[in-house]
Amino acid sequence: MTGRPRCLLPATELAKRNGRHYPNESVEYRRARDALLAEEIELRRHIERVAEQRRALPPGGDVTGDYRFIGEAGPVDLAGLFGDKDTLVIYSYMFGPQRERPCPMCTSLLSAWDGEAQDIAQRIALAVVARSPIERLVAFKKERGWRDLRLYSDVNGEYSRDFGAISDDGGDDAAFQVFTRRDGTIRHFYAAEMGFPTVDPGQDPRGAPDLMPMWTIFDMTPEGRDPHWYPKLDYAR
Repeated sequence: MTGRPRCLLPATELAKRNGRHYPNESVEYRRARDALLAEEIELRRHIERVAEQRRALPPGGDVTGDYRFIGEAGPVDLAGLFGDKDTLVIYSYMFGPQRERPCPMCTSLLSAWDGEAQDIAQRIALAVVARSPIERLVAFKKERGWRDLRLYSDVNGEYSRDFGAISDDGGDDAAFQVFTRRDGTIRHFYAAEMGFPTVDPGQDPRGAPDLMPMWTIFDMTPEGRDPHWYPKLDYAR
């Protein structure tokens, strides 16, 4: 637990302290906005409660598989992906050998992460793993203009198979995994497990919090998300 105060002021009370007003807004708008602010405060608190519960998970399973990767600097094992960090996040990129081009949704997410990769690397290790040869991954990295993401080819497919990145038909699945290294022992800590089996009606399958900043921005607009719209690799200009 983080030790944060247990006795929190009601969200409605905090919302009253806001004091914001914007030009020509109506009384009805301000009343509804303050009610929404109280809900946003409750959401922030719930996100923190979930994060605390996630951090308090019991130790996961020992990682003992024969996981081999090739990065831009050559071969590496899972331990090598940690570098000098104690925590490793691996995103499984849907860009396997059966695909002519990578998944647009994964690519959109990783494009956003590339801008944060240097900051993330100050605290944890971040790796992107796919089943295509490293030469193919590096070529697309250059095409996309990514600078700081670390891409790795899953040489024998064992990692992708064990950690949810291969679908039942042998295709790609995206996966988000967190590993820890404590006292020389590597353990699985967390996996994103929300998807089609857990989706609510009328929504696209996604985790919470959403890992894609784009969707968070759309959530702030009157249009919101369109469950039938997805990003593309290229747009006509």
